Amino acid sequence: MTGGTYTLCLDLPHAVDVEVGALGAHRLPAGGYAYTGSALGSGGFTRVDRHRRVATGENDTRHWHVDYLTGHPATELVTVITSGGVDAECRIARRLPDGPVPEFGASDCDCRSHLAMTDRITTLIDAAESAHAAEN
Repeated sequence: MTGGTYTLCLDLPHAVDVEVGALGAHRLPAGGYAYTGSALGSGGFTRVDRHRRVATGENDTRHWHVDYLTGHPATELVTVITSGGVDAECRIARRLPDGPVPEFGASDCDCRSHLAMTDRITTLIDAAESAHAAEN
């Protein structure tokens, strides 16, 4: 399966407290969230399938920062935007609004965060689609 870069678009209808592994506890306000990651290994976009299983409760293993958010019962995975064959994780994340958790998903780069946040999920989906389109 081909890999590339992906953005998970998530809706959080109310504020929640989330323990994000080594990043500790964070209060996340209600709104739309976008997590940008890469799936460049041999499994390609099967990583996105794993994120979907965490979001539906089929997988309760927390390996990446985003697992703590997608695995929270209040979080809804609305859509996933992908750019096949493109290594653009940091460039796409930098095109999106800042998120509330510094270093989220960005422990192996110099980005502030790979988690973006806005008040409305539709606004964030539009921004993520534009960011991916700029890389294709």
